[in-house]
Parts: sequence; structure tokens; C-alpha cells
Amino acid sequence: MIACKITNLKNFMSHLLVGDSFDSFWLSEASITMGNTFTIDGALHPEFFSPEAREILERCHRTHSLWKEVKPLCYSIIRGKQTPLQFQFVFRLSYEKTRQALEKSGFKMDADQVKGLFLNIQYNGEQMLCTTGTAVSAFTLDKTLDRMWDETVKRFFDEQDIDYEDGC
Repeated sequence: MIACKITNLKNFMSHLLVGDSFDSFWLSEASITMGNTFTIDGALHPEFFSPEAREILERCHRTHSLWKEVKPLCYSIIRGKQTPLQFQFVFRLSYEKTRQALEKSGFKMDADQVKGLFLNIQYNGEQMLCTTGTAVSAFTLDKTLDRMWDETVKRFFDEQDIDYEDGC
């Protein structure tokens, strides 16, 4: 797990709420505190969808909303003259991107054993902190997956020109 302090909030917020940098992430959960606290559970309810749509979701192993689907709602809550008191977004790498990352890294773990590669974005009214996390279904002392995910997130930030301080 790493923690990165975002050093250019305006640039990061543009990537998060206006641009498409985070669009392919699954939203695990969101919480935004303004005059009220708004909470979103990103888990999909398959029974809501048509049989055809459910089949597509199952084939893709998709269990959560894409950030690009929920982003307009979050943007409408956050935009305005006053800064939020706080917010938190927990993103999760999709099943397919998790499988690809494992393959690319050469790490010998089945994607079905990885319950999540997470990016937690927290704003406390003053600073923004991004932390990584992993969850697996089998107990292991091997930290290779953690290191691989940490490096992937840092590389993602660098590719998106997101300024951060490492190791906060």
C-alpha cells in the first residue's frame, strides 16, 4: 500500500470530474459531504437489468458501475462556489484490467483470486490523499501483487500528468 498526496488539486479534480482519466474504473463507493452527505454504493443490482444486459455484465464479470456512469451525478453535487467539506471515492480496477495487469507483470495468480485492486481518493477539505489497496481470496504473505498495483498507480498518475508526493 502506498499513500500519495496530490500536489495540484485543480489539475487532479479536472482529471477526476471533467476528463476521462478515471472513466474505466469501477466505482466501489462514494461519499460527498457538502450541506448534506451523499453516499453512493457502486455495486450493481443485476435484477434491475434486462436478461440481455445481465448476460453482458456476467460475461464481463462486471459487478460495479463505471466511474464514467456516475461521474455526472457526483460532478453535479460537487460543482458550485463552495468546496466540499470532504469526499471519498473508492475505485476498483475492472476484472479484465486486473487480469491484464497480472498477465503483464508475470505474477502467477488467477484473476478470480483477486477480489479487488483499489484506489482510494480522500479529500478532507484541505488536502487530497490517494491510497492503494489489494484484496485477495486466499491468504498469502507474498506482497508482489501489492507492489505491482502500487507501481501501476504511480505509472498511471505519471502518464496522466497528475502531480503527487510519494510516500506520505
